[in-house]
Amino acid sequence: MNVNTLFAQSAVAASLLLVGGSALAAPVTQQQVVEHYADVAHAVFADSLTTAKALDTAIESFLANPSADKFAQVKQVWIASRVPYQQSEVFRFGNAIVDDWEGQLNAWPLDEGLIDYVSADYQYELGNEGARANIIASKTLKIGPSTLDVSTITPTLIADLNEVGGSEANVASGYHAIEFLLWGQDLNGTNEGAGARAYTDFVVGDGCTNGHCDRRGAYLQAAADLLVQDLEWMEKQWSANEKGNYRETLLNESAENGLRKMLFGMGSLSLGELAGERMKVALEANSTEDEHDCFSDNTHNSHYYNEQGIYNVYTGLYKREDGTLLSGPSLHDLVAQKDKQAAQQIQKQFDLTRAQVGQLVTSAEKHNQYFDQLIAAGNVQGNALVNQAILSLVAQTAQIERAAKIVGITSLNPDTADHEF
Repeated sequence: MNVNTLFAQSAVAASLLLVGGSALAAPVTQQQVVEHYADVAHAVFADSLTTAKALDTAIESFLANPSADKFAQVKQVWIASRVPYQQSEVFRFGNAIVDDWEGQLNAWPLDEGLIDYVSADYQYELGNEGARANIIASKTLKIGPSTLDVSTITPTLIADLNEVGGSEANVASGYHAIEFLLWGQDLNGTNEGAGARAYTDFVVGDGCTNGHCDRRGAYLQAAADLLVQDLEWMEKQWSANEKGNYRETLLNESAENGLRKMLFGMGSLSLGELAGERMKVALEANSTEDEHDCFSDNTHNSHYYNEQGIYNVYTGLYKREDGTLLSGPSLHDLVAQKDKQAAQQIQKQFDLTRAQVGQLVTSAEKHNQYFDQLIAAGNVQGNALVNQAILSLVAQTAQIERAAKIVGITSLNPDTADHEF
């Protein structure tokens, strides 16, 4: 992705978020803001579904006739699929239906030895009996007292194997399981380079490398199919054309409760999850195992689009996969109607934070310094860049809490994930 396009929304946002507050002619209501929040959520999940279907199709085409070129194309489609999905995570916090469902799609870090072959010095969660189970090389698995039949790999089997043996590190499905199957382990530590799996790992017959290529392909296809199924379900939960779904439930609640969910989601992703779990943990431990998209070295984009998701909810803006811009009544509008000066200051912090997290993208794409290199022990400049992003996210969270008070939501208490900042 061209780094210049990452900030293309800034000019559009600046034109819509006028100095006086709302770009809309009439004052907006809390209910209108919550309704538009649901519209944005639906658009994001619909785009996530569209890109997951594209990934599913690309995998099917690759497996039908594996080649190095097709394998490279599939990887690019996977990276593209992360763009809308990462913008959806702001809807997790505050909406239990999303948070309860999310683990099957985006759980990490994972003990990849559950799925396929790994290096001899592979590090995994202590006490995890499934850490070297290698589903692809096995017809049965014995984990604890149970013996499981894994002879036929299906989406249902993969879903059922999540957290097998009681370990959260046993992640069998979702984006990161697919990522591992496409890239393989990243054995470079904090040095340059991502995973380097060969396309021949999926060649059935004499050209197969590392064995079990038919089952590896079956696993990859089943994981992609499951991803599509899961996103189809969530897209319907936010659709205005479905009856009795989560959108209907949300809009039947008080507008104040809807605003609280919006603000809590933004603050919790900004503070506990992105600044804490996804950056602070990895930085303090200098740990590539705690890097989000660790096999592909796509973590910079993952972090950036998490931040973009927060920005979307505050501004009411979302740039869709087809290039159209969705806009409507926003939290920014509500704040500006109460306090124009505060609205300008809060918006400024959002712009600064998005730009600061964007520096992680610039580092990767312009300077070839990826997130796993930035967090390396002894990389003073890299560590400082990640820490600056953390501090900016903390400052953004303070402004989210300020916005909450202005619109009448008190005691927001965004989730810190037990981190101190």
